[in-house]
Amino acid sequence: MRIDLHTHSTASDGTDSPAELVRKAADAGLDVVAITDHDTTAGWAEAEAARPAELTLIRGMEMSCVGRGVNGYPVSVHLLAYLFDPADRGFAAERERLRAERVDRLRAMAEQMAADGLPIDPDAVLAAAGPAAGRPHLARALVEAGVVPSVNAAFTDLLASDGPYYVEKADTALRRAVTMIAEAGGVSVLAHGRARSRGRLLDLQDVRDLVSHGLGGLEVDHPDHSAQDRATLRDLAGECGLLMTGSSDYHGDNKTIVLGECTTEPAQFEKLVGRATGVPVLAS
Repeated sequence: MRIDLHTHSTASDGTDSPAELVRKAADAGLDVVAITDHDTTAGWAEAEAARPAELTLIRGMEMSCVGRGVNGYPVSVHLLAYLFDPADRGFAAERERLRAERVDRLRAMAEQMAADGLPIDPDAVLAAAGPAAGRPHLARALVEAGVVPSVNAAFTDLLASDGPYYVEKADTALRRAVTMIAEAGGVSVLAHGRARSRGRLLDLQDVRDLVSHGLGGLEVDHPDHSAQDRATLRDLAGECGLLMTGSSDYHGDNKTIVLGECTTEPAQFEKLVGRATGVPVLAS
């Protein structure tokens, strides 16, 4: 089986619609794919309706969180949430708050650019982005305006965390997020926890501390992880009794990563599914 548990659609910052995403997943030879858009379940229904019969669909989300960095200071962290009940009131309210944070942040960044004379229309950027607005939407606007040659170039300069237009947002405390996902019947997996190219890293002791709060697993095999960092995460997962996943983090044309670039072992996938009680796996 080929299993990819981390992909994005136009419901957040991917370039494939949810329907296109599941069709491409089947065409790529995947047996299982998870749709994990940022802070939203908006793509679930379309992906379910378009799911090819031979493809198993896992409904999930990637949540914006903040944890403790290796130097003791707060650090941005992403947490994958799988098979949770979207109707859980507390978790639904937090997702709504996160999406509002995304919109406010993107508007602030776009307005700063416009004030500095860059050819960016904040209203147009927000209209194109939708409720799960993110920096990639602004990056694409910069490419279209001829300000930067590519999305990657935007992220290495203007939109970088130490760049001139970066604006913070109030993400969910990591412990609270793990607890909320568990209470909604889902399984939480720390996303790309050693992706050094993304900035400062989460303290591994913080990961150990999350186990008692209900953390389910670690995303070990990821395109942004070195072989050594994958080994570190495997050791940590074994130490803490956490399941291990592998995923592409596919974003369509926004990244050069392809579907199935990294995959999850079937035995680990079965463990994940066995721990979830929120919504069922969608399969023929």
